[in-house]
Amino acid sequence: MKWRVMAAFVVLVSTAAACSSTAETTTTAPPTAAEVLAAASETMGSVETIQFSIERSGEPVYIDTQGFLEFVSAGGRYAAPGGAEALVAVSAFGLTTEIGAVIIEGQTWLTNPITGRWEPAPAGYAFDPATLFDPEVGLRAMLLEGIPTVEDVGDEIVEEEALRHVRFTASGSRVEVVTAGLVRAEDVTIDAWIELDSGEVRRAAFSTPIGQSLTEWDLTLFDYGAEVTITPPDLEG
Repeated sequence: MKWRVMAAFVVLVSTAAACSSTAETTTTAPPTAAEVLAAASETMGSVETIQFSIERSGEPVYIDTQGFLEFVSAGGRYAAPGGAEALVAVSAFGLTTEIGAVIIEGQTWLTNPITGRWEPAPAGYAFDPATLFDPEVGLRAMLLEGIPTVEDVGDEIVEEEALRHVRFTASGSRVEVVTAGLVRAEDVTIDAWIELDSGEVRRAAFSTPIGQSLTEWDLTLFDYGAEVTITPPDLEG
């Protein structure tokens, strides 16, 4: 009887140890770079509202066909399906000023840099940040196209947040969209930082060739889902 009790005890201990060992060694594999990019494309395709900033350095890029207004930076917000407003910093003749921009369903208004009054954008004006978030041609499409070439750079802490850093190739047509229509480039390498739980792209950085030089771009995205309303400006004010 004692032998049977002891045998049963040994079996129970062995089973518990095996279960414990299995539990300790079973882990969930982290998502691959391709899976991270696919999740990010899905998230970016369903953005309702978001805020953004775009910084440019290096070779000049102009927002007008005459080549007078050099794009420096922009900060603004977007509301689906096609509304955006931004404050655009431009440089002309060595002076930097800011121009307000409102885009609603393809129609654009700007503040006159001299009078400050709102006016319809002139022909040839190129900057349209709303296209960044168009699910058919914007960031979603760019991320999907990048999946075959994506490289996992690793996890990084950016402003106290753990993000996955990935690197992939984007076609020239997609680069034109993510620079809000300002450049037409060859295929370029994009570095992106993505929050894994949400699939939200927090930052994207890349270089575009302009002549024999490079222009550096840095796009930051934040406040996903915050309340945003875009309305036409008061042209009489």
